[in-house]
Parts: sequence; C-alpha cells; structure tokens
Amino acid sequence: MGLVGRVGLLLVLALAAGCGGTEAVGDDRAPRYDVTIVYWPTGASGESLQATLTCDPDGGTHPDPNGACDTLLENEDALEPVAGDVACTQIYGGDQVATITGAGVQASLSRTNGCEIARWDALADVLVLPDE
Repeated sequence: MGLVGRVGLLLVLALAAGCGGTEAVGDDRAPRYDVTIVYWPTGASGESLQATLTCDPDGGTHPDPNGACDTLLENEDALEPVAGDVACTQIYGGDQVATITGAGVQASLSRTNGCEIARWDALADVLVLPDE
C-alpha cells in the first residue's frame, strides 16, 4: 500500500473513531507483529544477519519496515510450515536459511525444495537484511 493509500486509510480510521462511543483516547494495543528475523546468507553454519520488525505500527531495525510489514501481512500463510502431505518439486534453491520468531510466530525458512522456495519468495521483502 503506497503513501496515498495509507493516508486515505488513516483518514477513514480517524473519521470512524470520531463517530460515537466513549472509548478512551490513546492506542494501548500491541503491534500486530513483533518479530526477530535472523538470516544466514551462506547456510546455518555461517554468519547471520539479524533485524527486528514490528507491524501496525511499523518499525524496528529492519531497513524497510513499511515494505516488510506489507509483505508479511499479505503473505501470513507463508509463515506456516508446508504440510507433510504436499508434493514439492525437488529443486534446490541455495544454502540460505532464515527464521522469523516472536509472539505466536515460529517460522523456519529455507530454499531446499519448490514449496520452501515459494514460501521464501513470498516473504522475500521481510528477509532482505543489509550486511552489517
């Protein structure tokens, strides 16, 4: 969602919040996601890169929290492991591995077969971390 879309959404939410009710002012809700991303570019035995990411509100040490949160929210199903009864193409995509962990999230990602590559690709914007 671009800047114009976010501004429009915020305007709609602000108008809706002003319609009736006696709710307390302020936002005490927890972020939708509060996760740590660890990425091993050369495999689990190599050096790792790490970032934090919070979504709704977007923030953390991730280089692009807005883009990463958009990707995460649009591809939440990719956080779930591939079901054991699914046939996956035996294509090897590389040594890269990553984890996304936080409250209610425990995802391990790799590029070991077609199903895992599809999960990886769906979450690619979340997994992009700069070299430290």
